[in-house]
Amino acid sequence: MSRTASVTRTTKETDVRVTLALDGVANSSSDTGLPFFDHMLSQLGKHAGWDLDVTCRGDLEVDGHHTTEDVGIALGQALSEALGDKAGLRRFASITVPLDEAAVEVALDLSGRAFVVYEVDVPAEVIGTFDTGLIEDFVRAFAQAAELTIHVRLKAGRSPHHVLEAAFKGMAKALGDACSLTGRGGAIPSTKGTL
Repeated sequence: MSRTASVTRTTKETDVRVTLALDGVANSSSDTGLPFFDHMLSQLGKHAGWDLDVTCRGDLEVDGHHTTEDVGIALGQALSEALGDKAGLRRFASITVPLDEAAVEVALDLSGRAFVVYEVDVPAEVIGTFDTGLIEDFVRAFAQAAELTIHVRLKAGRSPHHVLEAAFKGMAKALGDACSLTGRGGAIPSTKGTL
């Protein structure tokens, strides 16, 4: 079974293309016009162990919101498509990831139900030219489209860059673990028989 997906999302505000291979070799590239966001997306693919390619042309002259949110939607759709019926998945995962003084805790469930708890107070409004508040919009859009439950909590941190990078690395590691196959056959990991 090939656990891959390609998604194109085109609106009047953005043109997004995402290709995803869950069982890749951690090749990741991103070109959204938002360098800090590209850096975070590269962390996501690399540390999840996915092959991930993201491109977006958005209305950055307005601001980065449409680009960030629409990339989240397209990536969530790609993840949902690549997971298929979710047979044989580990399903749950959690981790606390440190990056120097920062530590972020992530717990998630590929439940088929979108729910987000995002408690990451970034100690700056802007990193370079990137509005740090947009990361929560990305996480919410991604979780909604992927139909997953995710909790992201800042445990410690001073550097805005370290805080957000720890968050993305935490999401990546938890997603990589939750998307991994257990080797116990093709059962759906739910007493309901569906996710």
